Amino acid sequence: PTRKNLRQPLDIPTITPEEVAEARLFFPMDKFFIYGHARSGTTLLTRLVRVHPQVHCNYQAHFFSRPPLLQSLVADPEVAEWLSRRSNRWNRGRDLSPVVLRAAADFILERDARKAGKFITGDKSPNSLLDGLAVNLMVRVYPDARLVFIVRDGRDAAISHRFQAFIDNPQSLSREDLRIRQEFANNPEPFLNGQRSIFTEKGLRQAAAGWVKNVTETHQAALELLPQAYHHLRYEDLLQQPQHEITQVWAFLGANLALPGLEEALAQELQQNPDADWQVQKAGDIASALQKGKSGSWENLFTPRDKEIFGEIAGMTLSTWGYK
Repeated sequence: PTRKNLRQPLDIPTITPEEVAEARLFFPMDKFFIYGHARSGTTLLTRLVRVHPQVHCNYQAHFFSRPPLLQSLVADPEVAEWLSRRSNRWNRGRDLSPVVLRAAADFILERDARKAGKFITGDKSPNSLLDGLAVNLMVRVYPDARLVFIVRDGRDAAISHRFQAFIDNPQSLSREDLRIRQEFANNPEPFLNGQRSIFTEKGLRQAAAGWVKNVTETHQAALELLPQAYHHLRYEDLLQQPQHEITQVWAFLGANLALPGLEEALAQELQQNPDADWQVQKAGDIASALQKGKSGSWENLFTPRDKEIFGEIAGMTLSTWGYK
């Protein structure tokens, strides 16, 4: 089938409460999902959350946050017709698509958790591409799941994403981006003190608008669709008081906070930074010039014009989330 005649995600029926109850008979573990804009601390949050001996979380299944999406399994019109035809007695007279989607995701999530000896399981997938739609799609298959959303100052997120592109995906950069990358590698000092911008103006405007859209849409959709099963936190607070923030997340997920050794295990995990180690190994001339994961880097790296542009587009959203 061509792309035009595939069923769209929102055309697929929402799972019913009865189907959820049946699914949990086969796959009883509590499920959760971690969302966040790209480079907003989803990886750090995942590493810390799964320190708990009851909580498992793996990386980037993108069930609901990046095409082709979980729904692609039943997007073909012929598959849809097969799952809903009256002669298919297994479907009980209803389109079986949401049950198939739930069973596939449940198996993936629980298989990993069982291997780790845990019984609360989740996936972390940045939702920058689909924003609020990713919440809607999640709820259609997992109305009983919990959602954790992490927010980072959009200016620091933009910087981190820019350096990730410099290091991990230089092949996707434009000619102008490659020129900036090379000039930074040759002489980073003017960029690090705000004299020269690491961004093109077009790129920075897109980054600011994308951050606003992600943070606003995701938060609003979660408040509307998951009023009792939604927890949000700021990356900066996670850095400043990790024990407090992670304890809140564990409590939200239903993990036992009285188990021994949690504080020590968390402290040990905080000593590591595998992402930073990898970036230094891959492109040390660029990565070593910037302190990975630092809060407030934008104050030094943004030029006056960068600050003006980002504030013009994202100032209200920054203020809403407590950023100056």
